[in-house]
Amino acid sequence: MPSLQSEFIGIRSPNPFWLASAPPTDKEYNVCRAFEAGWGGVVWKTLGLDPHIVNVSGPRYGAVWGADRWLLGMNNIELITDRPLDVNLREIKRVKREFPDRAVVVSLMVPCEEAPWKEILPKVEDTGADGVELNFGCPHGMSERGMGSAVGQVPDYIEMVTGWVKANTKLPVIVKLTPNITDIRYPARAAHAGGADAVSLINTVSSITGVDLDTFSPEPSIDGKGSHGGYCGPAVKPIALNMVAEIARDEETGDLPISGIGGISTWRDAAEFIALGAANVQVCTAAMVYGFRIIGELTSGLEQWMREKGINSIEGFRGRAVANVTDWQYLNLNYVTKAQIDQDLCIKCGRCFAACEDTSHQAIVIGEGRRFEVIDEECVACNLCVNVCPVENCITMRRLEVGETDTRTGVTVDGSSRNWTQHPNNVAACG
Repeated sequence: MPSLQSEFIGIRSPNPFWLASAPPTDKEYNVCRAFEAGWGGVVWKTLGLDPHIVNVSGPRYGAVWGADRWLLGMNNIELITDRPLDVNLREIKRVKREFPDRAVVVSLMVPCEEAPWKEILPKVEDTGADGVELNFGCPHGMSERGMGSAVGQVPDYIEMVTGWVKANTKLPVIVKLTPNITDIRYPARAAHAGGADAVSLINTVSSITGVDLDTFSPEPSIDGKGSHGGYCGPAVKPIALNMVAEIARDEETGDLPISGIGGISTWRDAAEFIALGAANVQVCTAAMVYGFRIIGELTSGLEQWMREKGINSIEGFRGRAVANVTDWQYLNLNYVTKAQIDQDLCIKCGRCFAACEDTSHQAIVIGEGRRFEVIDEECVACNLCVNVCPVENCITMRRLEVGETDTRTGVTVDGSSRNWTQHPNNVAACG
């Protein structure tokens, strides 16, 4: 029987699924409901020292929908907690006492000076919390006050503040990174240099989700005006996976524990993050859309997959995909595939033809009776037809066997491997 038991930088929890710092973790009531439902841990919504935090009383969320109003992404303009610090601290203490086996980490954001950190850290320690997460990621509101992503976008500030925190607390320190930066490796390296015990990522992506074309106000609209907010949900998952992988395979940060965040809605999403190096995952949008009971599907799905794969623990597959992430120049140029259409599954919609004919390589033709066929001589194996086909596994990519000839290039597959830097045509350019 696989075990979902998790230990992250010394913090134990019954499973690797934590709720991220966000509205779902803003108060004792919510967190207790989450733990009763089965969540392994929470990162309490960000606390600060400013007693005058005032959130908007109008809409706080914008949305991007797919078919049937499936929520692809959500924009959030909410600030850190506007509840009194002492109230939050009392509630954290009670929750940790009631659920000693669950992880309770407290997110923090204070001005970029050492004194405020020295003031708030002992108060958090007194709650019995398991650790702190430094919110260097929020792209809206607080960043305009010199906090959040305003710190996270400057590696020197990350290293400096992390050092202050490590010098003033015995609790494990997680640094939450912003995706609103050119190269995620630099802030991760700075957190590492500052002594961080781990990093968590990604925080939300700076965004405007839409414009009301009647009022010409960005959404969510507050009295006719809008502001950029933080984008989250399934749409940001690819961004998050890439950034997690970049940190996991970087020589300077490869040993830095990672808590993966960004668009995790299913057990499969979580497994992908873990395979790319994350030791646990944090969830927000999925819980806000489906409620806390989604944890049952997350844990049962991951457990079943692990059982089928013969994997006994989270550590049993953590990081397995990292070695397979490489730079483009090292991909095998002698790997050749061709699209093939299963005529029994084809519903003759013609989407593959339209996409290939208009935007790609004119490698699909329409035959008698709307039978769609691939022209191997023109197929470059771009995979677009697979992605636009509405029927799963109707179009697949077949790898050419050794000895077969690629009719497009005239080259016979010999099973060898050659990357961009080794190809004769690229030697001069590479040099």
